[in-house]
Amino acid sequence: MLSQLKRNNWLLVKVFVLITIAIPLGITMYEFIVLGKDSVLFLGDYPPVVAIIVMIYYGILLALGAIWIISQLKSLWKLKNEKAKNELLHLKSQVNPHFFFNMLNNLYGMVDKDPKKAQELILKLSDLMRYSIYDGQQETVTLEEEMDFLKNYIELHKMRYHKTIDVTMNLNITDEGNKVMPLLFIILLENAFKHGVENLRENAYVNIQMSNGDNTIHFEVENNYDASTISDTEGIGLKNLKRRLELVYPNKHSLSFSDVDGVYKATLDLTL
Repeated sequence: MLSQLKRNNWLLVKVFVLITIAIPLGITMYEFIVLGKDSVLFLGDYPPVVAIIVMIYYGILLALGAIWIISQLKSLWKLKNEKAKNELLHLKSQVNPHFFFNMLNNLYGMVDKDPKKAQELILKLSDLMRYSIYDGQQETVTLEEEMDFLKNYIELHKMRYHKTIDVTMNLNITDEGNKVMPLLFIILLENAFKHGVENLRENAYVNIQMSNGDNTIHFEVENNYDASTISDTEGIGLKNLKRRLELVYPNKHSLSFSDVDGVYKATLDLTL
């Protein structure tokens, strides 16, 4: 589509230049050949009617040129926005697939051992999948909807683990009507479970803090972890999150990480 637009634009440019050159060239040839002039006349030397016609012609030409330039800028801007939207949809579709895959594997092994618990997990999992598939494709969701999704995610993890984990979620939400990009916080929470809780046999904890006010949102996740299991390579999930933030909240977000004495903290600040 973009290449076709470039070819069409180049054709219009050539026609525009050809018309612009052809008229003055034709007048000049008429003066030299037909009228036998030995010099080119200025616009003021022509009869008033001719001068008016020439001025109107070039006025229309300039107006058409301006309209064409504006239309091309609009087309390029539209293409850029469509490209960004397509990229954002693709990034959204990548959120959580490995989590759902792991959960299905766990359910498979649990069906025979604990059918009742497997049924409860399936219901929770279906709620998460429904949100990811339907609400996750929207441009924005309310902060309350996003928090409910995180709560369901936490409950699902508590049900699947055969160990005690300490998960606290402290919310100070003064305006639940705030809207954010869906599936925005789950990557940071998921990393806390994946790299912390799953690799610790005991004393694992995850602490979630969220607050908002004055069109700002503060979100942080803190967890302990086993240093021997951590890789220095940045995961696909974080790369995905960073790119989505660049597309939707350019110059309006801050994402930072700290790692001190076996405690990892991820902090995200947004300006809406």
